[in-house]
Amino acid sequence: MTSFILLAALLVVAVAAILLPPLLRAPRSSGGADQREATLAIFRDQLAELERECANGSLAEADFEQAQSELQRRLLDDIQPPTSGQSDARPGRKTALALLVVLPLAAAGGYALLGNQAALDPLQRQARVTPQQIEGMVAGLVAKLRENPDDSKGWLMLARSYKVLERFPEAADAYSRAGALVDQNPELLADYAEVLSRAQGGDLQGKPTELVERALKIDPNEPQALLLAGAAASDRRQFALAADYWARLLAQVEPGSEEARALATAVERARELAAQTASGKPAGQTAVASGSAVSGEVTLSGEIAGQAAPDDVLFVFARPDEGPRMPLAATRARVGDLPLRFRFDDSMALPGGKKLSDFKTVSIEARIARAGKAQSSSGDLYGTLSGVKPGSQGLRLLIDQVQP
Repeated sequence: MTSFILLAALLVVAVAAILLPPLLRAPRSSGGADQREATLAIFRDQLAELERECANGSLAEADFEQAQSELQRRLLDDIQPPTSGQSDARPGRKTALALLVVLPLAAAGGYALLGNQAALDPLQRQARVTPQQIEGMVAGLVAKLRENPDDSKGWLMLARSYKVLERFPEAADAYSRAGALVDQNPELLADYAEVLSRAQGGDLQGKPTELVERALKIDPNEPQALLLAGAAASDRRQFALAADYWARLLAQVEPGSEEARALATAVERARELAAQTASGKPAGQTAVASGSAVSGEVTLSGEIAGQAAPDDVLFVFARPDEGPRMPLAATRARVGDLPLRFRFDDSMALPGGKKLSDFKTVSIEARIARAGKAQSSSGDLYGTLSGVKPGSQGLRLLIDQVQP
């Protein structure tokens, strides 16, 4: 913005430099009586010329009288001396002073009224890329990579683009083709682990965990790798290890921030579960005793059963009925596992999230994800139970709807 203001000021100065000198130049002397005599002589010559034209018929009588009156008026204006108290200076200096004030004020006022001040912000000037534009760029990049499959940077760019589009299986495949560019970079290894996990419905076990461990060997404090490592350890019910990973990450974030509060909650919860396990109590026993657990069975309606394959991914979620729709607990299975028994309690709370017992009612949703990801997409088969109170048992959840 500073550069723009300086440039605008220079332009105003340049315009003023062009306009003001002629206006500020001192007026020429009128020459007193000699000047008036010269003016009268010119008047007489012009009047004589008008009379000749009228005499020879080239100028009508009415036009002659009008031209004569105009000459007389101009003559009076030219030879009339200034009256007492009247300035004999030309109006140029007043005009110059007015321009010095008006030009900058008019420019500033006009821009404030009609301009777009946000356009001066470099961040606001950045183009907003739409998903359609990204799709077009991805298609072009895929075409280039077919011709040059050894372009590691191209595969990396494609992986990140697929991640933005939430096409996680394709993103994971692109990361796998980026080779040494990913293998030696802890941040890219952690990102690869995340997209691979999301392609597997949130499962961090197996190769995602291997990628996270490789990232932490290169950089023991890589933030995303620490977050994923803690989540993977929690999934394995290694709560003390999960607390350790998240505590190392907590030391890196801004104290008092929302991220810090969420991590602190996750660390505290993981330590509580670790203490329960060490004391010989099953992890989550306190939550169960409080009556917050919900359980039931998921079945698939025969009317839409033909639209699902046995290997299609099935997700079952518990979500708050009110407030943010982030899952409180979740489980993953296959259509071939139906009818499926499920059970959610506070011990299954997602890292940094709230628990079932924090809400008066929740919704239980079962979704057959045709795209293999937890986010809903067209063609998914689903069913929902709303208004479920924590502690409810023997629920019956029917998958009987199709996502438009």
